[in-house]
Amino acid sequence: MDDNGATVVLDNGAYTAKLGLASHEDPQITLNCIMKAKAERRRAFIGNQIDECRDASGLFYILCFQKGYLLNWDVQKTVWDHLFSQEGSGISLEERNILVTEPQLNFASIQEAMIEILFEEYHCAGVHKSTTAELAAYNYCAESEDTSMQTLNCIVVDVGYSFTHIVPFIRGKRVTKGIRRVEVGGKVLTNHLKELISYRHLNVMDESYVVNQIKEDICYVSQNFADDMKVHTDNKKRSEVVVDYVLPDFTTVKRGYIRKKDSSQNPLVDDSDQQSVRLCNERFTVPELLFNPSDVGIQQVGIPEAVIDAIKDCPAYTHHELLRNILVIGGSSLFPGFIPRLKKEIRALAPDDLEVSLIFPEEPIGYGWYGGKELASSEGFKEVLLTRDEYEENGYTACNGK
Repeated sequence: MDDNGATVVLDNGAYTAKLGLASHEDPQITLNCIMKAKAERRRAFIGNQIDECRDASGLFYILCFQKGYLLNWDVQKTVWDHLFSQEGSGISLEERNILVTEPQLNFASIQEAMIEILFEEYHCAGVHKSTTAELAAYNYCAESEDTSMQTLNCIVVDVGYSFTHIVPFIRGKRVTKGIRRVEVGGKVLTNHLKELISYRHLNVMDESYVVNQIKEDICYVSQNFADDMKVHTDNKKRSEVVVDYVLPDFTTVKRGYIRKKDSSQNPLVDDSDQQSVRLCNERFTVPELLFNPSDVGIQQVGIPEAVIDAIKDCPAYTHHELLRNILVIGGSSLFPGFIPRLKKEIRALAPDDLEVSLIFPEEPIGYGWYGGKELASSEGFKEVLLTRDEYEENGYTACNGK
């Protein structure tokens, strides 16, 4: 397929946008927001321009998404203008087809606004909307050797930035009444870690960018939470968990890191004068919210219970296959220990005679994009595409038949 006629695939997430042509091997992953730094107030950093920021302290995000839905169109338009420019991806939307993702159970007004902007502002030739979970399921089915999209049943657990969605698929079709949403994602975890560090150590409430990095560098999922909480009474256990995290000063240290416990391991680096925070149970109590949201007052069940509850709303004959095909995607699924803990808890809740199997792809963040690439390259893609002619004739209502 030549690049000139290739469909644009945009997995438009609340934290990152995954963008590329269907003819490309891999997507370009960009922050889907505008950032401003205290040190450089006049300049807004769009997407990956953050790499050009000299001092990221006090960096604040201006997000397109609020509570999981695309509400700030001015910010989104600014990010898209950058993405679809020569400086961004070098991909133009002019006279191209685009496959774009939206949140689960999206509001009709938001869908209408997206279609209108893509046709009116970017002059697309055709648009197809999907969800990341649908594209992930499509990709999973395409990778399965002995089955097709029409016969495979699977359940997608998308641990995203704003929410975690559990979406069952039966014979390739999304089971709407089986969709579950847990209101915990990467954003809640980062905010909780900000509060813990600010309460126990120093005020980092304005340091979302830095705390997000701390979360990615030190956090892991406990396999036995009650046992791990003994860090406060067991010195040996405490010494295994506790870390000193050296904070960035944005002159000599651009990104924070865990200080080596034995300084002789790296005698050339003297970081004793760098500001650091000592972190212990924060390392595993923060990701624990994915399993127990009630720890911070969110009156919902955790992901394992939500998976079982979603399966209960599917026909009984599909249960064994759904439990054997649990596909886990999303950036917040990358915590060490997350997959074994999730499997153990689902196993404990599922019927004893049914097998439980989790599938965790190598690229959980971009997995949906690869499904979009497969779909956009398929023969049936033109049938689901809303063309400009159809849009101009019937407006947004033309989507309903697609």
